[in-house]
Amino acid sequence: MDLLCEFYASTAQDLGLRGSSQSSSPDEPPAEERAPARRPQQALTPAVAPRRAADTVPLSFEQQIDAARRSVDRTLAVGTVTPTQLDLLDEQLLWAREQYVYTPPAPMIEILLGHLSEVEDMAAHRQPAAVQVRLSELTAMIATLIADALMKLGHLRRAQSWYATARNAADDSGNTELRARVRAQAAMLPYHYGPIEAAVTLSREARILCRNRPTPTAAFASAAEARALAKLGHAEGAEAALRQATEIFERSHARADTGNDAFAFPERRFLLYMSGTLTALRRTVEARRVQESALALYPEKTGIDPALLHFEAALCLAHEHSTEEACQLAAATFLRTDPAHRTPIVEERAREVVEVLPPRVRGSRVARELRDILALPPGQM
Repeated sequence: MDLLCEFYASTAQDLGLRGSSQSSSPDEPPAEERAPARRPQQALTPAVAPRRAADTVPLSFEQQIDAARRSVDRTLAVGTVTPTQLDLLDEQLLWAREQYVYTPPAPMIEILLGHLSEVEDMAAHRQPAAVQVRLSELTAMIATLIADALMKLGHLRRAQSWYATARNAADDSGNTELRARVRAQAAMLPYHYGPIEAAVTLSREARILCRNRPTPTAAFASAAEARALAKLGHAEGAEAALRQATEIFERSHARADTGNDAFAFPERRFLLYMSGTLTALRRTVEARRVQESALALYPEKTGIDPALLHFEAALCLAHEHSTEEACQLAAATFLRTDPAHRTPIVEERAREVVEVLPPRVRGSRVARELRDILALPPGQM
């Protein structure tokens, strides 16, 4: 027993033994009261080599490290949205963008809100970065169309808020083309309702974002800037912007686009913006030629763009002091417009014809008739 204790540098109690009779001397304290002997640095069993530091880490700790890494990988790789779901959303939104071109704004808002709710439900959960980008892009496009529809209905404050939401979503996506497109589209609100300076700022921001790339969006941004500058009376700047828009449009090959898509910029839309610029600059002969070309490109099933072109033709007549023809054209255009599309923005464009008339003829019979038509309730037209 003593030899074993000496060999292992331990007491009998340490080895789980009672000890020998020699250790029970009355002069020696009990084993549990004695201070334990100092152990050498080597392991308990001399035949076993010292362990490395990594071997002494508990296995459960290693498992925790690996489990944490696998959990992070799963979080980064797995979301609640599948590629098929995203493709279906893209298809639904493309259909809505085509519908928007000819559908009245009130029912269109209901359709768009339904799509937005679905996108929002998906975006509320953590998604991989690529999926989140696509959801932000969809949100930006839907919010822009909602803002446009609200503007047509005359809900200006809400339209402004929705345009801001669209810009936030576009910026969140990081898609430069979309960021520019949303800003160019948002410039319509201050262009129609003021302040015009804000329309110039937004369209200029869009143009700068495009960096002179020959894209339909770049042509749209320059055309919007030209139209806003012309309405402000900045003829030189408007003409320069219009030249740039024309050059970019030709290089973008957008002339071949004849489809219906609210986010496209086909030739008929480009000519609409050119008409607005030339009309504001009072280059009436050129403006009428552009208006006729644009009207020939619109399909039978469309929205309010043809009416806007006719109102600009009436403005050209008013600038040429053809008061009677101007008022008659504006009145006929307003009455021909589908009642569902006869929204406040259409009324404002018709009323503008009276406002540009010289003060001495605003009280003429044809001017009064136009004002009376605009004042009638919808059911009495």
